[in-house]
Amino acid sequence: MSEDRSVLSREARLPDEELRYGDHADHVIDYWHAKEYRPLVVFVHGGFWRPEYDRLHARPLGEALSDLGWPVLSLEYRREPGDPDASTTDVRTALDSLPDLVDVHAGYVLIGHSAGGQLALWAASTLNPVRLRGVIALAPVADLLMADRLGLDEGAVQDFIGSGVRNDLDPVHLPASIAPVSLIHGTADRRVPIAVTESYYAAHPTARLTRVEGAGHYELIDPLTEAWHDVTAELTRLTGH
Repeated sequence: MSEDRSVLSREARLPDEELRYGDHADHVIDYWHAKEYRPLVVFVHGGFWRPEYDRLHARPLGEALSDLGWPVLSLEYRREPGDPDASTTDVRTALDSLPDLVDVHAGYVLIGHSAGGQLALWAASTLNPVRLRGVIALAPVADLLMADRLGLDEGAVQDFIGSGVRNDLDPVHLPASIAPVSLIHGTADRRVPIAVTESYYAAHPTARLTRVEGAGHYELIDPLTEAWHDVTAELTRLTGH
């Protein structure tokens, strides 16, 4: 049974604003406003760090969370094969720039999907950003060595890091985040097997793991699926709304 990828090309409402945090074409953030004053959702998209996958496929998620009452910032970042530090530098810069771009007094929850989950977990472990209330990693590539051994997406890890090993970017080898970490992963995920997240959870048992029975990889970012309710429930728990 193949994964349902329909969310990746689904039409969605355009963001209310496009913010910039740097001079590169990818230094942009989609921003959906919300009618309620709540903590922000800062989203880091996936796509195995490949340049052909950008933030546009996350617009159904941004629209849906905004409609539910959360302001949403969806980060773009450079995805340059063999230069992982471009991606991590951009995530760091974007997070550091938030107070200059939006009101962050209520704090924010960092959500990352797939490769974006790796980047979110990396950020929470190494940056400890001010006003970070928690991290939700959706089907994250949370163990780079395991993902590499499994050959996910035809060698995506080696394409990302260039060659060799980068334990400094590997969430399973990094210290636990000071902020709460929630892991959500579908048991039927064919893109990133749930064993990858379970490896991270074994190394960081203070995290919270939700196994979504029968869910695939993309259902976690698809507002039209049952698995979406697990995501919004966890976001509600972390933000109090």
